[in-house]
Amino acid sequence: MVVTSGAPPNLLVLLLAEGRWTGAGRTVLRGAAVPQSASSASEPTARSPGLSNLLSSRRVILCVGCGGVGKTTTTAALGLAAARRGKRVLCLTIDPARRLAQSLGLAEMKTEAQRVAPERFKDAGIEVTGTMTVMMLDTKSTFDGLIASLAPTKEQRDRILNNVLYRYISTSLAGTQEYMAMEKLYAMRSSPDYDLVILDTPPTANALDFLDAPERLVGAIDSAATKWFLDAVQGSGKFSFNLLARSAAAVLRGIGKMTGGGFLEQVAAFITEINAVFGGWKKRADAIAAALRGPDVAYVLVTTPDPLSVREVRFFAERLKEQGMRRDAFVVNRVHPVFGAAPSTAAIAEAVAQRGIVMGERGPERLLRAAEDESRLGRQDEIHLMGLEGSLEDEASGGSFVVHVPSFPYDIHDLPRLARIAEVLAPS
Repeated sequence: MVVTSGAPPNLLVLLLAEGRWTGAGRTVLRGAAVPQSASSASEPTARSPGLSNLLSSRRVILCVGCGGVGKTTTTAALGLAAARRGKRVLCLTIDPARRLAQSLGLAEMKTEAQRVAPERFKDAGIEVTGTMTVMMLDTKSTFDGLIASLAPTKEQRDRILNNVLYRYISTSLAGTQEYMAMEKLYAMRSSPDYDLVILDTPPTANALDFLDAPERLVGAIDSAATKWFLDAVQGSGKFSFNLLARSAAAVLRGIGKMTGGGFLEQVAAFITEINAVFGGWKKRADAIAAALRGPDVAYVLVTTPDPLSVREVRFFAERLKEQGMRRDAFVVNRVHPVFGAAPSTAAIAEAVAQRGIVMGERGPERLLRAAEDESRLGRQDEIHLMGLEGSLEDEASGGSFVVHVPSFPYDIHDLPRLARIAEVLAPS
């Protein structure tokens, strides 16, 4: 399916009017769900439903990919596509671009749920029968809520929340953001307020760190070092050097001198209190890990044709496979077109004149050269994207959708343009 910008001066519009764009804005399904003739990478399927099936059949969709590939925009566009189908959608994002809030008519993204006003859609000429709500993750408040739900007593809850070491862990420890993203997703998944939750996964160096985050954080609490430290804590929560080997006690006394006398006491108090909630914490982490592998969860891997991005998304696909998770769909953003036989400069000049476009000297020639440059980029994209073939789910497991989103000549910073992306991803 091809979606144009609607801007008359753009060369792509002139050539699209002649039906000569063959490279971008298409959806292809690899798998047994479509006729074999539609599975060729070179054949666009104009009537393909795109990712519509995922929007209608899944409770949770995770958009996965490295930074800078349009993952947040893809999340919002899928949310809009689902809302247009009558779904009550929550888009949960971690580090939203400023223009995303602008495109949705919001002053800023907040950590509490904000519903996009129906008037915004109406003013943009977009029919939305469902609702679209957006929320930005607040790592600390999510962690605080988890502790509050697991602490046996109010007093223990307050001791943990007020502990200096906890305040560091809940905001700065590596892996905390990823774990809390999964915690928030797990909580929202059970909310009766939403039919579909779409998560824009954290922008980490390894975009799949969230898969291991629950186990890693639980492992840190349940480590041998933590148990050893816990053995040195008296019933009062005070630290006792008498219970340690002489060498270890000497090391910790040195740490105490550098950090201040109260540091080890804070550590001891934290470990004592967190041990009281550990059983519930581990059970919760196991439930989250199981939910990520559930049949109501879909994984959409987002990339661009850039070779480095393709390599990253192939690595992510392999990680998902190792974890027993499906690669349901690949979204390839910023795909350049491949033109067929280009019209002559005289034909371009005629098309320009018919549309009332005023151009400078040698305008048709410059447009033709631009078209040739776009085609070269499109052919490069095709070569780079051949590397994705081996990462697609095979026919026996249902296949993977691959959606090519055109390289639009503008930023996506308003609802009409976001709706164009949504139409490419899930045609209405």
